[in-house]
Amino acid sequence: MPSSQRVASDKGRGRGGSPRQAENLSQTRREHAAEIAEDYVEAIADLVTETGEARVVDLANRLGVTHVTVNRTIARLQKGGFVTSQPYRAIFLTDKGRQLAATCKSRHETVVAFLRSLGIPERVAEMDAEGIEHHVSPDTLAAFRTALRRLNSPR
Repeated sequence: MPSSQRVASDKGRGRGGSPRQAENLSQTRREHAAEIAEDYVEAIADLVTETGEARVVDLANRLGVTHVTVNRTIARLQKGGFVTSQPYRAIFLTDKGRQLAATCKSRHETVVAFLRSLGIPERVAEMDAEGIEHHVSPDTLAAFRTALRRLNSPR
């Protein structure tokens, strides 16, 4: 149901909202948390590749957040089994974190390549991919890859 219909159908149910609205908001929060986790593991992987380690200050600078935000997010990623870290030490990806980072990087590269194939300038494609990559379905991503193969295959 389009969001405008959802909002209209939830009117008149009092201040508490509907169970559907609560589930929709809960799903949105889970998806947002997953996006953040993906951005962090990608950034950690990039920093480790570039400098040999990922530090809180480096993540804060790269992601444009405070060190407090980084520490809280790293704690959640540790609980999820994506990173290892000790206080005042570098942050490293676990096997699970490296796998997620590789998946995210591949998805990002596919989205950028697809947008570039449409004539989108590289800078714009990179910026747009940051949002699209978190919301593209596996089916759509597969279609992007198929289209890219067709475009790149010799005729």
